[in-house]
Amino acid sequence: MPGLTIHVYQYPKCNTCRKALSWLEHHGVKYQARDLVSDPIPLAKLEDLFRRSKLPIARLFNTSGESYRSGHFKERLRTMSENEALGALAKDGKLVKRPIVDAGKVVLVGFDPELFAEHLVT
Repeated sequence: MPGLTIHVYQYPKCNTCRKALSWLEHHGVKYQARDLVSDPIPLAKLEDLFRRSKLPIARLFNTSGESYRSGHFKERLRTMSENEALGALAKDGKLVKRPIVDAGKVVLVGFDPELFAEHLVT
């Protein structure tokens, strides 16, 4: 995507995030990385990313993380409103599925090389 710098919300200790950033570098995609644990995504931005991702709210949760397990989100998500779920995500960056890639017209959640190639490389 010539001229477009994408924003990557990631956690530096996350292997999947490191793979995604390596993929972006290998394919010459310019990006700005933000550590979503030390600098959590503000609620308004999270709402915007969620809407543009067109994914169900549950897909934004890092289901393999300690915050998810200790917070009993597997059970709680069934009865939480979208606003409650987004609020929980905004409070704890470790709850957030990562990376989240904001490429303007598209928001990708997680690392899928095929989707990255389809949406991020021209």
